[in-house]
Amino acid sequence: MFKVYAIISNKPQTKQKFDNVLIIFKYRQSFLIRLFLLLLITTSIFASEVTRFRWTKGETYLVFLERNHLPIRPLYYNLDKDDQRLTEEMRSGTHYQILRDNNASIEQVLLPLNDELQIHIYKQNSEYKFEAIPIISTTKIESFATKIVSSPNYTIMKETGSRKLAQIFTANFRNSLNFKNDIRKGDNLVMIYEQKYRLGQIFSMPILHTAMIEMRHKNHYIYLNDDKRYYDEKGHEVEGFLLARPVRGARISSYFTKRRYHPILHKWKAHLGIDYAARRGTPIVAAGSGVISWAARMGSYGNLVKIRHADGYETRYAHMKSFRRGIHRGKRVKKGQTIGYVGTTGRSTGPHLHFELRKHGRAVNPLRVVQVTTKKLKGKEYKAFIKLKKNYDESIALHLKNATSYKKHPKFATKCYVHSLKCKTDG
Repeated sequence: MFKVYAIISNKPQTKQKFDNVLIIFKYRQSFLIRLFLLLLITTSIFASEVTRFRWTKGETYLVFLERNHLPIRPLYYNLDKDDQRLTEEMRSGTHYQILRDNNASIEQVLLPLNDELQIHIYKQNSEYKFEAIPIISTTKIESFATKIVSSPNYTIMKETGSRKLAQIFTANFRNSLNFKNDIRKGDNLVMIYEQKYRLGQIFSMPILHTAMIEMRHKNHYIYLNDDKRYYDEKGHEVEGFLLARPVRGARISSYFTKRRYHPILHKWKAHLGIDYAARRGTPIVAAGSGVISWAARMGSYGNLVKIRHADGYETRYAHMKSFRRGIHRGKRVKKGQTIGYVGTTGRSTGPHLHFELRKHGRAVNPLRVVQVTTKKLKGKEYKAFIKLKKNYDESIALHLKNATSYKKHPKFATKCYVHSLKCKTDG
């Protein structure tokens, strides 16, 4: 008897991976692979079942293992510290999938940690294994035009039903426009954005490419430039949540990424921060005013300082050589104040600062949020921006003319049966 396993990895040759077989067909794998899978499916008498669930508020990874009768020791206690820390990245509301055989026994589990990396639990030779693997997703550029009903937030929610789209619009315009006094009913609003899809469904936070809102008979624009920063129609950077650079004059040696193949550990890991390369002993300053919540050694971080800021933000400064005298838990510090010195403690290959920004515990790319000063494009950068702006403006004008409506997406079918090549909703 054949048993069908689906694949969701860039390493299909090493282990059985988890995904809907339909996805394999969708992504146009080779004819031989499709033919082989089709033969397996059509000759299979029994099949595995994929079910989608939502991670509930307050649930931890250990509670999840216990509730599903999965072995805790090999899937948590035997993991290294970094993998254990990864399990803490699960957030409420995240959709995850479980694959069960015809005896209702769990064969594989996929737990997305972010839009790039996921935990994969699978059974091999009657034993459960743990690994972190990249997420396979597709990206689409989408858009819509609408009329203001009341606030931009309410209008976008009413048009799309998406809190995330409303959030990225208001967040990127927040410090440059007055939405309370200058908005009028019937004004135009256009959004062009990038959206990821996983298993055919909306996945992850959308990325705003450009937007326009009419206020007092004047159109206001925002554009995502090639440097991944937002600018207005004059080429001036739109201000966001301002933080100071933690190491003045240092170069960035490693960028934020939610998946990176570690050259030493030979496994997929996330790099949830930015590395600033600098000489040993170079002063490190607080990126923002706040209260120190940690100033001690912490595993692979080495000497670490955590600073708690307003609105749920937290910054982390790792691999320090030493702390500045007087730096301790509970101390209030100001933006730009020296808190320690660059070193190479913990898991580090050379002197640098590993800098992280988190909001409500979740890692955020500091380069999208941390802005030292407002930038004004000049010279070749400005010419390239004007060309980009022209293309965006033409697209916005076209969507206004055609009154492009938001394309609603079908609901996810909660159960997918591999042998039937289709999904059906569990009432």
